[in-house]
Amino acid sequence: MTYDSSDVAKASISMAISTRTSEEALIKELKKKNIHAAAVDIGGDFNTSIPKIIERAVVAAKRSGIIKECHVHEGAVAGATREALMQIGMKASGYNIGGKIGIARSGEHLSICIFMSMGLLYLNDVVIGLAHRAIPDL
Repeated sequence: MTYDSSDVAKASISMAISTRTSEEALIKELKKKNIHAAAVDIGGDFNTSIPKIIERAVVAAKRSGIIKECHVHEGAVAGATREALMQIGMKASGYNIGGKIGIARSGEHLSICIFMSMGLLYLNDVVIGLAHRAIPDL
């Protein structure tokens, strides 16, 4: 069965909002549908954490076998992660953040979702960013 970009985006959103305990089961469930997925936790000051967040997404995608170790695949993950970050940048700038990156891929479709809470003390807000890239199939 083939999936379109919206199906892969839904998978990345599911990964980003999953709990640590349900994450492995969700990865197995998605793999049965031929959607490869991974997730990684993020946190810190938003402005200074941007390069680290992008790096963590690329490393997680490579470690889980979602992408090959080549500049086209790594660049797609980095670019989609940056795009998702820019969608939430105006709201998160200057705040401490904590959350998760969800990564999903099926065929040529790659989706990155960033789900995080941000704020000061206990006054947190929630934000989500989502981006898609098309890359050569494995």
